[in-house]
Amino acid sequence: MAVIFLPGILLLAWILAILGVEAPGAAAGASFSDNAMRWMMTLPAGGMFVVSGFMHTVFAKQTAKNIGWQSNGFQYEIGFVSLGIGIAGIWAAYLDQTAWLVLSIVISAFLVGAAGNHLREMFVDRNFSYGNTIVLLYDIGLPVSLWALYFTVTG
Repeated sequence: MAVIFLPGILLLAWILAILGVEAPGAAAGASFSDNAMRWMMTLPAGGMFVVSGFMHTVFAKQTAKNIGWQSNGFQYEIGFVSLGIGIAGIWAAYLDQTAWLVLSIVISAFLVGAAGNHLREMFVDRNFSYGNTIVLLYDIGLPVSLWALYFTVTG
């Protein structure tokens, strides 16, 4: 059930932003959207992608099983790209709108594509493993959050 942490961390980032907790990289008195975007970069775009990288490499067989897959070499590639995205996310929290735009494009392409694949597996392959279904909250929720905040910040 570790997959529940994905939407949980997304929710936590929103809660911290709503409560006005200053995000890493945020200047004192930053706008809500700026602060919230930095939380998105730090936690769901940063930390959770680092964790995903770890899970898809170190715990590859168990992670694949939870998704309803067989472990293979491509899973390690997902792990390594996730690690890179996660490091970039944490770094982007300290940068500006240009970094947020670039990382939002990368994350959205990856996660929306992943969501499409998970949906296909649900309807075609009848794969309703919790790792293939619950993850949709994150796969769709993070890109929607990033773009809503990005367009609010850039006005």
